Amino acid sequence: MRTPQVVVVMGVAGTGKTTIGPLLAARLGVPYAEGDDFHPQANIDKMSAGIPLDDNDRWPWLDAIGHWAHGRAGLGGVVSSSALKRAYRDRLRAAAPGVVFVHLTGDRKLIEDRMRQRQGHFMPTALLDSQFATLQPLEPDEAGVAVDVTGSPQEITERAVKALEALPDTTA
Repeated sequence: MRTPQVVVVMGVAGTGKTTIGPLLAARLGVPYAEGDDFHPQANIDKMSAGIPLDDNDRWPWLDAIGHWAHGRAGLGGVVSSSALKRAYRDRLRAAAPGVVFVHLTGDRKLIEDRMRQRQGHFMPTALLDSQFATLQPLEPDEAGVAVDVTGSPQEITERAVKALEALPDTTA
């Protein structure tokens, strides 16, 4: 029996982390944590004003997510985090070495269209270019999978589950 994984659902804003994360958690039978809830208010204020976060803004946020993931080691869980740079993922892995990443990927136009349709989120579409400029996709030595975001949330979740099942079990 595979030990429940702690999964970080990652990607640029608008890929559906907040939609797919809970669906994936439900499919895996583990709790979900919304990565945005780990941001200090100063970060939310910055992003709401259309100002991209810098690394100094992100470290405490990543540390809080890593702390949550560490606490779920061996129990499983799903948390969302943009985790755009390798250094950010390395920081999460330092706190919770067994985490695996589900990188939600998609065409920029599709993602921008989805961002325009969502309501009540602090991330404006104006920051999408900075997100794509910052993005460093998963590297071959990183535990994780890339999942395309075309289709319904259920289809995307199903692709994620299948991709995760295909990963080697590193907990044995």
